[in-house]
This record gives sequence, C-alpha cells and structure tokens, in this order.
Amino acid sequence: MYFKLNITQQLSKIIIIGPAFPLRGGLATFNERLARQFIKEGHEVIIYTFSLQYPSFLFPGKTQYSESDPPKDLKIIQCINSVNPLNWYQSGNKIKAEQANIVIVRYWLPFMGPCLGTISRIIKKNNFTKLIGLIDNALPHEKRPGDRMFTNYFTQAMDGFVTMSQYVLKDLMEFTKKQIVLVSHPLYDNFGPKLDQKEARKKLGLPEDAYIFLFFGFIRKYKGLDLLIKAFEILHIKNVYLLIAGEYYAGEDEIKDQIKHSNIKSQILAHTHFINDEQVGTYFSAANSVVQPYRNATQSGVTPLAYHFEVPMIVTNVGALPDLVPPSLGLVCEPDSASIAEALEAMISFDIATFQTAIKEEKKKLSWEKLTDQFREIVKHI
Repeated sequence: MYFKLNITQQLSKIIIIGPAFPLRGGLATFNERLARQFIKEGHEVIIYTFSLQYPSFLFPGKTQYSESDPPKDLKIIQCINSVNPLNWYQSGNKIKAEQANIVIVRYWLPFMGPCLGTISRIIKKNNFTKLIGLIDNALPHEKRPGDRMFTNYFTQAMDGFVTMSQYVLKDLMEFTKKQIVLVSHPLYDNFGPKLDQKEARKKLGLPEDAYIFLFFGFIRKYKGLDLLIKAFEILHIKNVYLLIAGEYYAGEDEIKDQIKHSNIKSQILAHTHFINDEQVGTYFSAANSVVQPYRNATQSGVTPLAYHFEVPMIVTNVGALPDLVPPSLGLVCEPDSASIAEALEAMISFDIATFQTAIKEEKKKLSWEKLTDQFREIVKHI
C-alpha cells in the first residue's frame, strides 16, 4: 500500500543505520543531516555506521574515509562489518538492547541486503522497535547476480518503507505489500551559503567570464559523462566550459582517452578527485548550470544541491530526474549527445531571473521537516 500523510507524532529514541562519519559521501552527509533534524525536533538520535563498509577490493574509489573533522554534535557508533556474519549478530544484539522507538535502515545496494536484513531481524526480537527502510535503490543501476534475492531478504525484515523516488517506489512494490511513504528529497542546506560567482571561480582557478556547465559527483558509466563530452563537441561554442568535479568510480581510462582526443579538450576542466563537504558550495557557486546526463537513474542527490545553491539544471529524461525539474527550473532532454547538445545551447540563454523566482517557491516544498514528519507518520500505521 502507498500513502502520503503529514502528521507529527513525538518519538523519544531514533537510531539510523547507515553510512556516517568517518565514512564519506552523499549517503553519510544525508544521514547526518537527517539525524540533526530529529535532534532539533527533540529526539535522542544515534547513528550506527560501518567499521567496514566495503572490502577494499570492492570499493571503486581511492578511499572510503572522510578527511573532514568529526562532527561534535552527533553520536555515531562504528561497529557494523558488512561481510562478517558473526559481527551482524553482535551488532544486531547491541542495537536491539537500545530499545529505540524506531530504527531507520538505509538501503542503497543489494550487496548490503544480507548484513542489514540479518541485523534488522535481530533488532525485531525486542518486540518493541519499529524498523523503517529508507530506500535509495531497490534494484541497482548496474545489475549483479543475487540483486533480487538480497533485496527480498532485506525487505522482509522491515515494517515499512520511505522512499524519495516514484521510480524506486515502483521497484519496491515488486518486493513488498507493506506500507510505503513517498516524500520529496529534501534540500541539502548544510554546505553553507552560495558564494559570489567570481570569488568561487577564483578559489578554484576557473575562468571568471566564461559560461561554465558543472558535472558533479562520482563518475560512473550510467551517469553519461561520455555523452556530455560528445554533446560539447557538437555544441562547440567558444568561452563555454565543462567543469567535471568528482572522483572516478568507473571508466577512468575511457574518459581520459576521450578527452585527450576531443576537439574541445581545452574547454574541459577536470577536477577529478573527491570533493569534500567544505568544497561543495564553491563548485556549485562557480557554475552557471548543472548537467546530469544520466543514461539511467532513480534519483540524484545532485538535484537538491543545485536547488540549494539556486543553479539551473539540465537533466535527462530517465528515472525520477524529470519529476524534480519543471520547465521554470531547468531543462529536460533525452539521454543522447544530440539532445544534450540542444539543451546546452538553450540553457546558455536561460532566463536566470525567472529561475531564481521559481526556485525560491520550490525550495519551500523540500524541507527536512516534511521528511521527519513522514517517518513519524508511518510508525502510526505499522
């Protein structure tokens, strides 16, 4: 069953299971921001995160760990080992003993299904805690054997679900008839204010008077960076640059070779390293527009970042991306180079004043309070 309500109900103790400091990345940032919202609303919150999230040979980036200072306002316990079944029982019993009103379990990859599904089953034995799956992907972008089996194992352990994508909701309904809440992805508002564009570009060593399109985030095949580079070759307008900001998780050799042989390589600014939280605002403040040229997608954390920093967007017509970008806030194109090139050209003449008015209205709908309300509401129905 799918429903959407908005009624608050006080809970005393909430646990979030998922990535958090010292792990880095968008999931950790989201979980920590969600914890702060619950704390602001008067709840006791603990985040249980991983002592080992991925074995090093399975992790595509350079490091899983943050270089930022540890958050002093959050209680984060590192104890979960994703590949050690003995640890799952130890961690599950530890969390079970907390007697939390609600445990929110972040699920983004079927690889985590056995670990998180087992821990959740143990927690439920206290006959008190309600378990809510916060689902980013029921099935992954890049399919692997066992995906459906692992997701099925995980979903059976949950009492209900929250998702931020209609596309994910549809996938999730293949696995469960339990209650699912759909809520919009809230805006990231924890990266500081928007900087003056010239100041941001100076910090990053970017041309001050050019038009800059930003591709932001981990580089994977499904995100279509190669399509975007080809689109730039079709566009071929002087004083327009593509800023690539993010670490390679796949396809590094192919992309570097494509850039090397491109006729617009002088217009590509490759900052291909992990962008820490302190730098995020600088990159978005430096951009005229953000491009998400994905081949396929469920949702994207880049979109709420662009909203927060009031940067217009180009997204491809895949997954839930178009749902978040009405005509007054950006452009939607097809996931092919010719269509992306047309959108790039159109975006250069985009009316920024109209956009800024529209974004201020849209931002009101995308609050963290709306998300926490939905977690409290679903507990009343399970």
